[in-house]
Amino acid sequence: MNYRFSQRISTLQPSAIREILKTASDPGVISLAAGNPSAQAFPLEALRRITADVMAQTPIPALQYSVSEGYEPLRQTIARFVSQRESISCAPQECLIVSGAQQALDFSARCLCDEGDAIICESPSFIGALNAFRSYNVKLVGVELLEDGMDIDTLEQALSQNPRTRFIYVIPNFQNPAGLTTSLAKRQTIYALARRHNVMIVEDNPYGDLRFRGQPLPSLKSMDTDGRVIYCGSFSKVIAPGLRLAYTIAPQPVIAKFTVAKQCADVHTNMLTQIVCQRFLMEEDMDAHVSRLRTLYKDKCDLMLSAMDAHFPQTVTYTRPEGGLFLWVTLPQETDMLDFCRRAAARKVAVVPGNAFNVDENMASRSFRLNFSTPSDSQIQEGIAILGELL
Repeated sequence: MNYRFSQRISTLQPSAIREILKTASDPGVISLAAGNPSAQAFPLEALRRITADVMAQTPIPALQYSVSEGYEPLRQTIARFVSQRESISCAPQECLIVSGAQQALDFSARCLCDEGDAIICESPSFIGALNAFRSYNVKLVGVELLEDGMDIDTLEQALSQNPRTRFIYVIPNFQNPAGLTTSLAKRQTIYALARRHNVMIVEDNPYGDLRFRGQPLPSLKSMDTDGRVIYCGSFSKVIAPGLRLAYTIAPQPVIAKFTVAKQCADVHTNMLTQIVCQRFLMEEDMDAHVSRLRTLYKDKCDLMLSAMDAHFPQTVTYTRPEGGLFLWVTLPQETDMLDFCRRAAARKVAVVPGNAFNVDENMASRSFRLNFSTPSDSQIQEGIAILGELL
């Protein structure tokens, strides 16, 4: 049979990262390509204890259908959580529990955009968000990412030239893939420009708790005085990604539409994981847990940077992140990045080509992404030494 697919899905390509992970599952491959938390990061004993207790004491709420908005005690806990950690004023009714932050990004485009509308994104940006947005036949407009965030002049020009812009998508903390952090001045300017042009902002903050250098910066949502910022938070990097548990905070009219989208997508997020997460947040010392994660990732990041300093030629540049999971490496002008990535794969080292993160998929890139959270220390040292030989 000849299968006919919708125009929306026919133009989408498989995630480059997911495809690379298929080969990286080979135990002989050193994968510096993933974005997974370290296996050392999972609070296994606490999750075992809480899950066993839920199933022993209150199994029916964990196994039964529930409301689409999410488990009410978890929504209340998250409202307190973001107030204390991000200075975000949020009522539980302004919070929706989603099946991973990726779902909140999908809902943003689904609920706010018509075909042909524009979304302005950092370039490079998170491939999962870009593909979610592309699936709604929107126009993606890339704004170059500088060391301290978006190029503001280009952003202002993009807003002026694209009157059908529905929102600006930003990852202000330890950006994926570049590992960069948007400065306070640029956060304030991005918000001011969004107000001037009457567009919304989708703030994606999955890595904010993983700061291991420098001082925390206020979120754009904490600056939001007129209800134009949709904030996406996640427990994937601080508890476990397999729980598929995240949340979005937005004005109630937006949450109401997101809830309808949720009912169409999966009815509600997994109830067992919601209850377990709520218990974890209430019973465990989150400050101590997050502090342990920060130390773990600082040590792994420093190890990778030290190896790169020792093995990479000075013509190769790379970011030195203040947190998160990623480094962004840029090769000299004359270097063929894709050929380099293929040669690395032939030597059993997997990295992600930079063009996978381009807003314009046809635009060339001289960069690639490295991840320091997933590989072991010995794999970091061996993998970087091999990449250094190739360079």
